[in-house]
Amino acid sequence: MRAALCLSVCLLAGCAAAPPSVSSIPDDEVRRLMAREKLQGLALAVIERGQVVSVKAYGSRSVERGLPLTPQTVMYGASLTKAAFAYMLLQLVDEGRLDLDAPVSTLLPRPLPAYDQQPWDFSALAYDDRWRRLTPRILLTHASGFANFRWLEPDRKLRFHFDPGTRYAYSGEGFYILQLIVERGLGLDTGQEMQRRVFDRFGMRNTSMQWRPDFAANLADGYTLEGKMEPHDERSRPSAAGSMDTSIEDQARLWAGVMRGEGLSAASRAMLVAPQLPIGSASQFPTLTARPATWPQGLAAGLGVVTFRDRSGPAWFKGGHNDSTGNMVLCLESGARCVVMLANDVRAERIYPELARRVLGETDMPWEWEYGAQLPK
Repeated sequence: MRAALCLSVCLLAGCAAAPPSVSSIPDDEVRRLMAREKLQGLALAVIERGQVVSVKAYGSRSVERGLPLTPQTVMYGASLTKAAFAYMLLQLVDEGRLDLDAPVSTLLPRPLPAYDQQPWDFSALAYDDRWRRLTPRILLTHASGFANFRWLEPDRKLRFHFDPGTRYAYSGEGFYILQLIVERGLGLDTGQEMQRRVFDRFGMRNTSMQWRPDFAANLADGYTLEGKMEPHDERSRPSAAGSMDTSIEDQARLWAGVMRGEGLSAASRAMLVAPQLPIGSASQFPTLTARPATWPQGLAAGLGVVTFRDRSGPAWFKGGHNDSTGNMVLCLESGARCVVMLANDVRAERIYPELARRVLGETDMPWEWEYGAQLPK
């Protein structure tokens, strides 16, 4: 009955047949792809028309202890945190508490270089007035001019590599400044605001911006390219750049809510995924030295996400990665469809293009830009 109803609606709307969802991919096929790349754990969710239609988990959260990965297992969200944080910031924009185009100098009670104590030490910028050009929009679109993190610099000091706002170069440092604006400029607690405005809103019971002791009962260890186990890092304080602990069940709820635009005005929801700044690099990393490239699908920075023109219409994505984590959210605005993939094994990124194709059909997702040499030849 449900299938017939869906078919009738589709025919009336004149739409093409929907590609298969992950629920129609045999579990054996998912496990075959996992075995090919020697993956330990993988979790998948599918969203259609802004609703969660499938959530599954495969493999182990801990090989050493023989524990299975489940939809409720707490996993590291990594840089998916940035997109969730951007969603929260846009709520502040809707409330008139934050202007995305206001200079940092007007959003903080002190000049940015005057913050010289950890974790907010920006004193190295005291001799470069370009910090005054920074705005929340520039920071959200990764156009600050900073390296990804200051500790990647030879002297471990923050510096500008280009004029703010002139080009894209992925940087977590910009999100540290955004968090500083929230906490010192607006007097808000980042962890509390994320909990209230995002996690509680979408019923994300196993998600937090910092470690919770109750997570230990169902927690995923991580696995590197070499298969080495890395224990889960217990983050002691919130970080807008990447401290979110979460589960596939919760991420499915989050991105379904984002697709529906809950908690945002229509204008802010549209702005989140609108192209803000063209991306002209052949790959995401290395951030500062990647060779130039032109992307026919119009690759561009959104606000905390990356946008492109898919054959189906507007589309966007966000990854999250470290040495033992590989996460990806890929969404098509047409049909409000997403595939959400979390893994406690970074080798999962090698099969994400195939899994996404099986869920969403053929897309114009720029996998080479996102993963580069990670993809299998």
